[in-house]
Amino acid sequence: MNELKLSIEHVNPAVLWGPNNDHFEILKKQYPKLKIVARGSEVKVLGDEAELKTFEEKFGRLVEHLEKYESLNSIDVERILGAKPTPASSTGEPAAADKFASGEVIVYGPNGIMVRARTTNQRRMVDSIQKSDILFAIGPAGTGKTYTAVALAVRALKNKEIKRIILTRPAVEAGENLGFLPGDLKEKIDPYLRPLYDALDDMIPAEKLKTYLENRTIEIAPLAFMRGRTLDNCFVILDEAQNATDMQLKMFLTRMGPSAKFIVTGDVTQIDLPKKQQSGLYTALRILTDIKGIDIVYLSGEDVVRHKLVRRILEAYGDIQ
Repeated sequence: MNELKLSIEHVNPAVLWGPNNDHFEILKKQYPKLKIVARGSEVKVLGDEAELKTFEEKFGRLVEHLEKYESLNSIDVERILGAKPTPASSTGEPAAADKFASGEVIVYGPNGIMVRARTTNQRRMVDSIQKSDILFAIGPAGTGKTYTAVALAVRALKNKEIKRIILTRPAVEAGENLGFLPGDLKEKIDPYLRPLYDALDDMIPAEKLKTYLENRTIEIAPLAFMRGRTLDNCFVILDEAQNATDMQLKMFLTRMGPSAKFIVTGDVTQIDLPKKQQSGLYTALRILTDIKGIDIVYLSGEDVVRHKLVRRILEAYGDIQ
């Protein structure tokens, strides 16, 4: 009987083996002819030489996945080992092997969260940003345009394609008076930026996100704070662009440095500007359409990934502007 010794000193054994040793049990079930013993930072495996060779290769991929994404769940383990995938996760997420139905994973978040492009137009966003440096993602609430954009930015940061992420929104009052909110400027503005924080919470561990925000690897700020800057070697997202004026949107787009990616998201049905003020998004979509390097993806009710009632609500409000 042959013996194989493998080191796991560079990963967290608790994450590798899973809650209640679930991952370890999957491993044993996949290799019933092998005796697998895990002690501390070492794994000892006994068995046939050919079987050990296969095990070593698959186990190496598990460890590599954990090192890269800092997370591992049962679906990942089954996919990497080639085991029959679970039909759905405990959260109702489709099996990872069904790439067409669930979409490729864009980024892995904490606790095994898999952020995917879940609809046709979300997948178009993923494909488009690889070919274009500026992407407009236009669609109604719930279509995942902001969430997908943030996921693409986080992936670029994790892959070291860029050094910083900058997320911005126009600080426009939506039926509420900004001046009457309590606190200093940051406390007044933060509620407008909360959807961006929420998306990041799903994709980056809390402590790491706190560090990124403190050292400005990730910056979240109102659109007005972009004036006069050159944004280079970074991934920049302008959210709620329908609330930017012509001059604001022009200002934002011309901040772009040579090594930057920009995504502009907006919903032309939810404009909160004063009635006499035209949205700059209309102008941008009209005059920038044919410029090489700029792409536009339109999302629709078919892309809604919130509660099923959201799509019906959008349809009901369709004729009311």
